Amino acid sequence: MVDSPLRTRRIHLSIAGNIGVGKSTLVGILAEELGWQPYYELVGDHPYLDDYYADRERWGFHSQIWFLTQRFEQHLEISDMPGSVIEDRSMYEDYEIFVKGLYEEQILSARDFRTYRRLYTTLVQRIQPPTLVVYLQASIETLQRRIAQRARPSEMHIPPAYLRRLNQRYDEWMGSFDRCPVLAIPTDQLDFAHTVTGRRDVVERIVRALGIHPPTQERFLS
Repeated sequence: MVDSPLRTRRIHLSIAGNIGVGKSTLVGILAEELGWQPYYELVGDHPYLDDYYADRERWGFHSQIWFLTQRFEQHLEISDMPGSVIEDRSMYEDYEIFVKGLYEEQILSARDFRTYRRLYTTLVQRIQPPTLVVYLQASIETLQRRIAQRARPSEMHIPPAYLRRLNQRYDEWMGSFDRCPVLAIPTDQLDFAHTVTGRRDVVERIVRALGIHPPTQERFLS
């Protein structure tokens, strides 16, 4: 059982970070350790993702509209949940990182960008921000290693330059994000996916930032 403060205070936690940084893994760890409801990014159901990585100019707008729709539906479901939740990425992240990036690279046309931004602005006014955003950071070398380990076909040929640009955009976005508090966690030397020490460390950092009691040591060893 988790401590009573975890049960009585409703928390909406959003995990942000580059491709391969460990967002989904952390969502699963927190769901197990804290007993919260996980919400994962539905990459496997994305009907445009393989096409997008093969031809970003042709499929960029379609891909991002699908993500926006899925994120908004998920956020509405999260709002109706009575208990605490953890989500893998948010609506803000899609727009600030990927859509703005596609526009800056001239992959999205000005017309498509204006259409997306208008819809995004309308939808984002109807949602409540998370309690906390956890920003996972990693070097390009670490990201490439983790991407290779999970071996998703759509990600196997992502160029390092693309990951580097995303890292830069994340740093810029998180530096100015003010809708809720942000906790940045460097992960190059933090293996929460495979070690008990790393798992305990990342959970304790997050619950400390939230001002709630951490799980007992016995939970990490079970």
